[in-house]
Amino acid sequence: MMGSIVLLSSGLDSAVAFKMALDAFGVDLALTFDYGQRAADMEIESAKMICERFGVRHEVIEAPWLEDVTLTALVNRGESVPTPSETELDEIKGKARETAHAVWVPNRNGAFINIAACFADALKVDHIVCGFNAEEGATFPDNTPAFVEAINKSLYYSTENHAKVIAPVIDMDKVEIIKKGMSIDAPLDLSWSCYVSGEKPCGKCESCVRRARAFKRAGVADPSLVVK
Repeated sequence: MMGSIVLLSSGLDSAVAFKMALDAFGVDLALTFDYGQRAADMEIESAKMICERFGVRHEVIEAPWLEDVTLTALVNRGESVPTPSETELDEIKGKARETAHAVWVPNRNGAFINIAACFADALKVDHIVCGFNAEEGATFPDNTPAFVEAINKSLYYSTENHAKVIAPVIDMDKVEIIKKGMSIDAPLDLSWSCYVSGEKPCGKCESCVRRARAFKRAGVADPSLVVK
């Protein structure tokens, strides 16, 4: 059996990976995790709308224990969310490394993938789809091909059906992801990248800055910001 389970945070990368998986072999289930992150409400609502548009089953996994074990700025309201400039995003050994550390959640991707693997094994689904990408892989080691290769070795033994992680945008930067998403009619208009929830993105956090820079470099308007 083919099929897939998608880790859908509703961000730019996962939204495009979701549509690529849907087109390639179908999506049986999309999972969105709530671990107390500032953007949880908007991530869940956006992911829900994406799944409703394409008729895909969606579930929210509550993980309050993850909030309890981390001091990351994504959940700790006492810490400030990093607001780097565009140029600082490219300082891989400097500012970019600092901001990555500030929003690091201990073993988040490892935990989420293993939870998704439980569903994949039970549903006899072959693929677990993640939105890992080259741009964030430069500072987040759990966004890299090496990580995918390593966790797939583990899943071979921990799942009866040998489910595998695939990351269809892992070799792309944000500009390439946007262009790919537009070419396949991915739900970019419903995606939410901001580190916080609100009526509109903050425009200042690292994720917002990366997104804005990418749309500017791609030469197209961000459809999520178009007044409907």
